[in-house]
Amino acid sequence: MFLGVRDRLVNLVTSMGTAKDKSSAAAWYVNELDPAQALAAYRGDWIARKVIDIPAFDMVRERRNWQAGPDEIEKLEAEEARLQLWPKLARAIKLARLYGGSALILGTGDTDPSQPLRPESVSEGRLEFIHVASRYEIAAGQLERDPASPRWGEPVSYTMGGTLTLHPSRVIPFIGADVPDLTVGQGWGESVLQAIDDAVKNAGLAAGGIAQLLQEAKVDVFKIPDFMANVGDEAYRTKVLERIALANQAKSISNALVMDAAEEWNQKQISFTQLPEVLRLYLQIAAGAADIPATRLLGQSPDGLNATGESDLRNYYDRLAAEQEVYVRPRLERVDEVLIRSALGARPPEVHFAFAPLWQISEKEKADIFKTKADGARAIAGTGGMSPPLMPLEALSDGLVNAMIEDGHLPGLEAAIEEYGKLSEQDGEDKDAQAALTPPAEELAANDAAPRTLYVQRKLLNAAEFIEWAKAQGFATTTPAEDLHVTVAFSRAPVDWMKAGEAWTGDRDGKLTVNPGGARLVEKLGDKGAVVLLFNSSELSWRHEAIRRDAGASWDFPEYQPHVTITYAGGDIDLSKVEPYRGKLVFGPEIFEEIDEDWTGKLREA
Repeated sequence: MFLGVRDRLVNLVTSMGTAKDKSSAAAWYVNELDPAQALAAYRGDWIARKVIDIPAFDMVRERRNWQAGPDEIEKLEAEEARLQLWPKLARAIKLARLYGGSALILGTGDTDPSQPLRPESVSEGRLEFIHVASRYEIAAGQLERDPASPRWGEPVSYTMGGTLTLHPSRVIPFIGADVPDLTVGQGWGESVLQAIDDAVKNAGLAAGGIAQLLQEAKVDVFKIPDFMANVGDEAYRTKVLERIALANQAKSISNALVMDAAEEWNQKQISFTQLPEVLRLYLQIAAGAADIPATRLLGQSPDGLNATGESDLRNYYDRLAAEQEVYVRPRLERVDEVLIRSALGARPPEVHFAFAPLWQISEKEKADIFKTKADGARAIAGTGGMSPPLMPLEALSDGLVNAMIEDGHLPGLEAAIEEYGKLSEQDGEDKDAQAALTPPAEELAANDAAPRTLYVQRKLLNAAEFIEWAKAQGFATTTPAEDLHVTVAFSRAPVDWMKAGEAWTGDRDGKLTVNPGGARLVEKLGDKGAVVLLFNSSELSWRHEAIRRDAGASWDFPEYQPHVTITYAGGDIDLSKVEPYRGKLVFGPEIFEEIDEDWTGKLREA
């Protein structure tokens, strides 16, 4: 018998793949999630709210990095702040995910918003507002059906309030979950909750069911002779209730149960052994349906041996970064055509932006990357025994400066380069001076001396200001001006100084400035009576860690904290009433010395 051609596995014995197969009756259907239900889910269910909010927040939380001049960047960021661009962008994405669509509306003060918006006509300060509307606050008109139109498949107009007509050039639509046929939503998508509704509900029902079981965790069962024969008697029922109440009272007082010999009592308990796994499974299904890692959606620790959850988060952030480029960038660029002109008065073609990385690395990882790039630059330049260099130093310097500016490792580097100029822009005399500061490779090799103790310090150059502050705070004496310093390294363990490298921070004279402000404290330190000013400096901390890591330097204390010793004769001064020094701290170049074990005998006050 000819059965015809089939494109699936068929088993005539078990009926699999035939009309008798039980799965043949299964069919897909769509249970439409109306706006009221979507809003109710968002307001009433924590999983649904987080599914909507988390990706929207994560896509905008790091904002973007403008690629422009410092003055231009300042104006652009001020315009973004004035218009509240990022909070409104986050709200537009949330509304699109919740309802299936939303829009940003650009207001430039034109008298007739039904006419096209011409970005080139926008002057400085003319972008008056950016409004956010859900798909139910702004109605899309008929879709453009002319294949020759650049707006084919998009609404030809929008209306608000039933009377106000908006040209589509003034409206930037956001779509929630894409629908293949946009005519289904009249140009909009659908709520992201539509496809994951069952998963979210099942997770909620699982949690609620377990909560209900907790109330039935322990049930007392009393067996009373002739109970059913007498239960119809009101007086009998009253006596039974009194009997049970008396039994519970006696059990609570004496932890014993007094019963008639003919009565029976036992206790039914529910086992919750597998319930946590069941609940976790439903929550993980909801997280998978929402395409959000459980570590991010649920705030839980990763499961499994040696699990950190880092790979899941990295994949999640990589996906969001792709969505930023594919989904958010085209819409932001439409806003920018107006926003840039409103901020700068013109549209410089070189002004553009890059989204800031969503995955943020730690300070230690930043320091390691910085060190790796610096070592690589030295190797290319030929200062590690390689001669001649692989490329011209000017080209290497320009490339390294650009990389450091983009990475943000050295705050203020771009402004400093503008002030002092790049190596490739310096005249011959400056280049010769720079070359004189770099010892030849042969000298570096010859100076690879025997290990010795190491003490690295930077002298405080604005010591007069510092001492004036100390005197005003009531300190009778201070450390002499020429001895005021910050310690960078103090290694009793002998090390090879050449492996400590050099500091890559500070100006070309080797000076390092710690800007005013920040966390500062005046406290006693150590057992020598020292009173110090504690302050923070990432440059000094990085340099300290680099010397310890590269040269193997030791450190006698639990952690490194930059400080300047004010005095060793604090006396009875009440440090709680001392106002810390808030001004800038200017330190000179690094000074390498061996440790003087008799340094305490040379202490003096001024």
